[in-house]
Amino acid sequence: MTRRLRNLGLALLLPIAVVVTWWFTSANSTSFYFPPLETILTRFRELWIFDLVPVHVAPSLASIGLGLLASIVIGVTAGVILGLSPFISETVSPVLQFLRYLPAVALLPLAIQLIGIGIEMRVTIIVLGAVWPILLNTMDGVRAIHPAVVDVARSTRISPVDWIFRIVLPAASPQIFAGIRASLAVAVVLMVASELLGSSSGMGYFILESQRQFSLPEMWSGMILLGIIGYLLNVLFGLIEHRVLAWHRLSRG
Repeated sequence: MTRRLRNLGLALLLPIAVVVTWWFTSANSTSFYFPPLETILTRFRELWIFDLVPVHVAPSLASIGLGLLASIVIGVTAGVILGLSPFISETVSPVLQFLRYLPAVALLPLAIQLIGIGIEMRVTIIVLGAVWPILLNTMDGVRAIHPAVVDVARSTRISPVDWIFRIVLPAASPQIFAGIRASLAVAVVLMVASELLGSSSGMGYFILESQRQFSLPEMWSGMILLGIIGYLLNVLFGLIEHRVLAWHRLSRG
């Protein structure tokens, strides 16, 4: 318990120092673009606890959740198939490499024209960018299965379903979770980008509209909330990963 409290204190030391420094250095600020932190936090309390949460935060979280879920399903499924079949992997490799290096943000204008500015477009853009870390990490995890495990599975004539769900996915799960963690950050970035260009609600839309109306304290409050949301999503995913991969830590120990 003492060690956990010490680690927590060390983790909070830098954020507290940043906030205190920002508070005092901006206290007498007369800059239009950098208002005092006190003013920003006042607007933060007035806007986000909890008036605008259903209007802007809920749509953004829904886009991230749906986009990340679809990316996990597509990425893990395709990664397992490509990881188990070198022939299929080599066949589709040119197409995959082309799509992988095509930025999802560059597809925003086309997506707006074809799909519109609803949540479907935002989820599509998130999937187009967030699926790759999951897919590639899943492929690497599947290919890294020890040959001895493959030989044992063949000798016992394990069924294909058991082979996938009892051997392949558990063995590749550490790298799958590493890919999902990377995709989570990508999903947040693409959510904001899609809302900046094609949305009538959401955190990105709110920040852009505040900037257009020269409401700088509101803009800063939205940016701070966006950072808090990203941090909390990372913490939540870390707790899930810690619980799901407990067996992996024990086996390594």
